Amino acid sequence: MAATGRSRTSRTELFQTGKGQVGLDHYQVRGWTSWHRFITLAMLALAVLTILVAQQPDASPEIIALTVAEIRRLINAFVLAAALPPEHTLHWSIWRRTSQARARRSHYQRRQAK
Repeated sequence: MAATGRSRTSRTELFQTGKGQVGLDHYQVRGWTSWHRFITLAMLALAVLTILVAQQPDASPEIIALTVAEIRRLINAFVLAAALPPEHTLHWSIWRRTSQARARRSHYQRRQAK
């Protein structure tokens, strides 16, 4: 059974997300066992991020919804680099997503005007 263009596009987008967000293409291993372990952990991390995105409530029009990239940034900020207070990190995330929503609206308005 041949795959449709839509599902192929979805797989390609998911693979690109995996490469960009969880380092799916950054392995430097010599054996099959270590490669398999690395890919399994990377896919698990991507699955966890994707589930967290899917569980988010609908965002208001003034702010875009949390994305895989934004959740990864928040986890990195809270877990790996705990130098800033959590309130600052959350405020930064809200500011960033609000700015992105504003840019998206502006972009769509400009495209409709043409």
